[in-house]
Amino acid sequence: MNLLRTTLSLLGVTIGIFAIIAVFTLVDSLERSIKDSLSFLDANNLDVGRFPYEFGPNIPWWEYIKRPYSNYEEYEYLYANLKNAESATIFASARTTVKYESSSFNSAAIVGVAQSHNEVYDMSADVEKGRYFTPAESYTAKNVAMIGYKIANDLFPRGDAIGKEIKIKGLKYVVIAVFEEEGEGIFGDTGNDQVVVIPFKSFQKIYYMGRNRGVEPRISVKGKETDFGLVELEAEITGLLRSKRGLGPKDKNNFSVNRQDAIMNIIGSTFDVIGVAGWAIGGFSILVGGFGIANIMFVSVRERTNIIGIQKSLGAKNFFILFQFLFEAIFLSLIGGGVGLLLVWLLSLVSLGNLDLVLSFSNVVLGLGVAGIIGVISGIVPALMAARLDPVIAIRTTG
Repeated sequence: MNLLRTTLSLLGVTIGIFAIIAVFTLVDSLERSIKDSLSFLDANNLDVGRFPYEFGPNIPWWEYIKRPYSNYEEYEYLYANLKNAESATIFASARTTVKYESSSFNSAAIVGVAQSHNEVYDMSADVEKGRYFTPAESYTAKNVAMIGYKIANDLFPRGDAIGKEIKIKGLKYVVIAVFEEEGEGIFGDTGNDQVVVIPFKSFQKIYYMGRNRGVEPRISVKGKETDFGLVELEAEITGLLRSKRGLGPKDKNNFSVNRQDAIMNIIGSTFDVIGVAGWAIGGFSILVGGFGIANIMFVSVRERTNIIGIQKSLGAKNFFILFQFLFEAIFLSLIGGGVGLLLVWLLSLVSLGNLDLVLSFSNVVLGLGVAGIIGVISGIVPALMAARLDPVIAIRTTG
């Protein structure tokens, strides 16, 4: 069989498998990196705010914008009365400059959290040095702060941040903790590295909720493991908030109760669309490759007709001839697919900054599976043709 002809024919399968698996590998790596950066989200948590996480058609923006902000009193009301919750918290964030003596750190994320925030998100696990707020510090709005690794490293290069005073909007805050280093994420996000966490009531001294643009409090409630789907918790939150806000039986909810896993679902559906695009891109190449393999097999049957006749005259059965050519077609297709996977693996070795490309075992199986199926489809007709040849006519035929 002509080597050049075979190589050119297999090129289509190689390019097709490479395109599909490269897209899937990229999509899987992106999705994994994004979900890792959003690892603080919990399927067992519900968030309360003005806007829903998932919008349907005909979005009535004017209704959402006019809704009242969540506030500390509502958080306390829910925290005290919820029966189907493990805990609840309220938090808000803004960006500003943090100063220490003559040094400053620009665009730090200032996050105000309730005392119970640690019960919902376990911030203590991320602390490298120091401690979490005491109840007295939270309830009396003490100016204490937990700072990110990068902020601590920039403002206190000698590592003596604990007990020092930093300035936020002209107010002095005593550093009581430093978070562990998280490093830069895929989109340049730095997690807790550039964050300053302060008590929520202390945050309110700097930012007036609803008046400072972009500063919007959110209540987060952690459900119980026994409440499957958080159905009971969602109904309880809705009932309590409607009562707290004085809504009548016919009044619409002026708040949204959101599931944190809805964000993950949105991300997953987005990448599903990209995956379909990958199939479309690689599908055309695989189609061309399939025709190439079919062409090789038809030529092979014609060139080996005499040999087929001799095999049949010596007692070879039809299924033996069929499987002989079908196996050859599958083998050729798998070679093309294997080369495509090899190219994807070589691509995964290339440094793409914070994105870590990993060729997963499932994608390898998928690539080889698709290649095998293309081999079967491309080779079945030529194999059947070879199996049905009359041995007397075939043995007289010259290639």
